[in-house]
Amino acid sequence: MMPMRFDVITLFPELVASVVSGGVTGRAMERSIIGLKSWNPRDFSTDVHRTVDDRPYGGGPGMVMKADCLLQAIRAARQENPGKVVYLSPQGMPLNQQLVRQFATEDNLILLCGRYEGIDERIIELEVDMECSIGDYVLSGGELGAMVLIDAVTRLLPGTLGHDDSAAQDSFFDGLLDCPHYTRPDELEGLSVPAVLKSGNHADIARWRKQQALGRTWQRRPDLLKARQLTVSEQALLDDYINEFDRSTKLH
Repeated sequence: MMPMRFDVITLFPELVASVVSGGVTGRAMERSIIGLKSWNPRDFSTDVHRTVDDRPYGGGPGMVMKADCLLQAIRAARQENPGKVVYLSPQGMPLNQQLVRQFATEDNLILLCGRYEGIDERIIELEVDMECSIGDYVLSGGELGAMVLIDAVTRLLPGTLGHDDSAAQDSFFDGLLDCPHYTRPDELEGLSVPAVLKSGNHADIARWRKQQALGRTWQRRPDLLKARQLTVSEQALLDDYINEFDRSTKLH
């Protein structure tokens, strides 16, 4: 099986390389589950100063990444390893678990990292297949967004995690937040592990975890519930959670 390849167009390849320096993505790189290569637009600049930015037409503050060197970098990456070009941009589609799953079905991705005030719009028209945002805020460049995307996608690739079902139990995988998790010791400053988790009854444990995931999502991210069609059994679990929550609130 060929590794999934990430090609990153960036002025800071050393920053992007750190995403595979350890942890889950590092192990995936060692196991040849993923591959990573950076392409620096400066290497495609044609002037002696290796200029990659210029003043914007129409005036205004800041600088814009030049189109010519970006175009050459993207096309060089595509020629070596064809893939969908994703531009990390605050104006892009929000990155969520559903989109991460879509990305994980690709053989290769080319991630374009902007800097300064952004990139020449003609690059988007000519070469970009999708714009993607990791949140409603502005960073100094797209590198951190690319690293987030690489990490999130890598977790879903077969063989990356220690257990095949680990990714399936993550928050957002089925449209819900994750349930609470506990480990030893059984008691910590007066707080105990829920008895059901020590019961050995797998059906009861699965039911408790589903109810906790539903309840936590209801409390913290009700917008996710609005976007998700609950089954009859899920609605019953959530109703029980809400009733218990209301009773507990009244007692306090």
